[in-house]
Amino acid sequence: MIKPMFHFDLVGLIKTAGYLGLFAIIFAESGLFIGFFLPGDSLLFTAGFLASQGYLHIELLATLMVIAAVLGDNVGYAFGRRIGPKIFSKEQSILFSKKNLLRAQNFFEEHGRKTIILARFIPAVRTFVPILAGVGQMQYHVFFAFNIVGGLLWAAGLTLLGYFLGSTIPDVDRYLLPIIGGIIALSVLPTIIHIIRDKETRKDIIEFIRSRGKS
Repeated sequence: MIKPMFHFDLVGLIKTAGYLGLFAIIFAESGLFIGFFLPGDSLLFTAGFLASQGYLHIELLATLMVIAAVLGDNVGYAFGRRIGPKIFSKEQSILFSKKNLLRAQNFFEEHGRKTIILARFIPAVRTFVPILAGVGQMQYHVFFAFNIVGGLLWAAGLTLLGYFLGSTIPDVDRYLLPIIGGIIALSVLPTIIHIIRDKETRKDIIEFIRSRGKS
């Protein structure tokens, strides 16, 4: 029996939500602001594992998860592309600035293609990257192509990984929590590396911590 992880019963959630619920969760995490806190990585892997135990059909599950991931990113991109220019129409606002818009445009011109794929495996970041791609006016055909690749690698990849391990390793449920923990750790690693390597990011974090300390 799989125990709840961090007081959050993924198995119970998946069994209760079913295909439509899983579709909605992956869709929301892939492109809606409200979805950044959702456990996409562990959810996909656990759903794949449950499919190996006969609770779900792996073909239907993997297909729906890829569609949800791709559609969610497209909604995020459309939101960023339509609303972003209005938000940044003034030089400065409370939360945004034109400088940040130009930074987003330059970032996606230089790194956009690989960012769309790699961001899929970084919690929270995957929610905001398609929105920023829209804000930065990334060409849609480029975004869409790499969005599909990223959706396949992430949604289908993690789901099939859970299914494969559940089908081939005896009593794999004993190791499920460590495996999920490893997946989460690996997904956070690129963010840590970026913070270590990027001086401007480190500077922003230090300034934020100092400002919070003074408040």
